[in-house]
Amino acid sequence: MPAAYGFAIEPAWRLEVVRYALTPPGWPAELKLRIAVLADLHVGEPFMGLSRIGRIVDTANDLRADLAVVLGDYHASHRFITRVVLPEEASMALRRLRAPMGQYAILGNHDYWSGAQLWRRAMRDAGLRLLENRAVRLGEGETAFWLGGVASMLAIRLGGGRFHGLHNLPGMLHQVKGDAPLILLAHEPDIFPTVPARVALTLCGHTHGGQVRLAGYSPVVPSKFGNRYAYGHVVEDGRHMIVTGGLGVSMMPVRLGVPPEVVLVELG
Repeated sequence: MPAAYGFAIEPAWRLEVVRYALTPPGWPAELKLRIAVLADLHVGEPFMGLSRIGRIVDTANDLRADLAVVLGDYHASHRFITRVVLPEEASMALRRLRAPMGQYAILGNHDYWSGAQLWRRAMRDAGLRLLENRAVRLGEGETAFWLGGVASMLAIRLGGGRFHGLHNLPGMLHQVKGDAPLILLAHEPDIFPTVPARVALTLCGHTHGGQVRLAGYSPVVPSKFGNRYAYGHVVEDGRHMIVTGGLGVSMMPVRLGVPPEVVLVELG
């Protein structure tokens, strides 16, 4: 029964809203911001068809967040796809994602491996502004803040389990002027040890919470730090990161103890 649930029910039918409320150092307490976070859709039937994406978008829109961000890995690479969902189809489904301050995205490692240009075009067509080693200033006056994004740390496969990253955190930070607070979008949480205190909050995906997570422990995590960055709200040296368990599946089509989730972050 647990195996059937993990393969058939949790990955394909369950959808949770997970909420985090925090005021990290460097974020003004009076600056209220609500962020809807999606990650790791890995589109493709039977687990992430167009109707499923539509339900996820509706759930995110119903949160009435100020800002919506999508943290990469739109492409599905596992062998259990029954129908491929093309980038242009995913774009149409994501086009209904709406937030007053805009919709922003980054790419994940699977998107670079499968054809980054296709997914760049899909994000643009969906009305999502892509932040690849870029930063943008949002809001006005005392309510202004920066939103920055970096490319994947695993963007180019070199073979033998080695990768070349296209992330340029210093280059993105160089674009940030003044002292308005900064939120960082990064696909892989392994970037966190290099993130400076200038960043008020880092938002990541990639790990899927391990896809199997029991009693707060994930046996397999795609991170060199293991369970340290597998899932949830991480605080180190006064710096804050939230790692979402994401929405889709990778490698094996199973989720157990970490159901697909839309995250709502409430700052201030």
